[in-house]
Amino acid sequence: MIKLMVTTAAYRRDSNSTAEQWREDPMNRWYGRQNRYRLDAEFVRDNALAVSGLLVRRVGGVSVKPYQPPGYWAYLNFPQREWKNGEGEELYRRGLYTHWQRQYLHPSMMTFDAPSREECTADRMRSNTPLQSLVLLNDPSYVEAARGLALTMLDQPGEDTKRIQSMASRVLSRSLNEGELSVLVRLLEKHRTEFGADGAKVDRLLSVGALKVPEGTNRVELAAWTSVARAFLNLHETIIRP
Repeated sequence: MIKLMVTTAAYRRDSNSTAEQWREDPMNRWYGRQNRYRLDAEFVRDNALAVSGLLVRRVGGVSVKPYQPPGYWAYLNFPQREWKNGEGEELYRRGLYTHWQRQYLHPSMMTFDAPSREECTADRMRSNTPLQSLVLLNDPSYVEAARGLALTMLDQPGEDTKRIQSMASRVLSRSLNEGELSVLVRLLEKHRTEFGADGAKVDRLLSVGALKVPEGTNRVELAAWTSVARAFLNLHETIIRP
């Protein structure tokens, strides 16, 4: 049945549509196009880890604890306890394996509308809020994923434009147009200048997360490319299924 459904013409349509289709069927009741929708909360982080090369694909095992700041469980009693970040592979397991504490839904998942599991949820709500962009930019999991993606790009030979296009292909599964490419080249150059003039800022960025910076890596270059990778991971297109 699933094979039959995913091979139908309606399922295989893309989200692009003509002005006539929008005029005749604005709510898409006749399935003239495919509706866009955001990835589920668990998959948003999984996707970032996957494109960065950090995702651990092992199946099964006990729950794990991705990054949370000290004091996250400060108000948890009976008994009082402290969230302890995982180590090694535990930090990069799929969202499916994240420890679920009753009344303490993981903040990143909550921001991306994961249900609390207090009652059955037949259809998840999908919101669009500024907090989601803040998570994608500043949560240690995503900053670290951006660094992993940047390291992958620095290992590739070629000019800046070629590397940026390679990053686009990896994250967005498409090439950038000239305007998009120009914006990202300017972003890269801007951050090269800023990080080149402030070593402390470089150290702060590259110290986020447990992922080590390989010896001999140009830290200014890595910081600048991490900024570009963070921009990619924060794109609407990155977390939306077209």
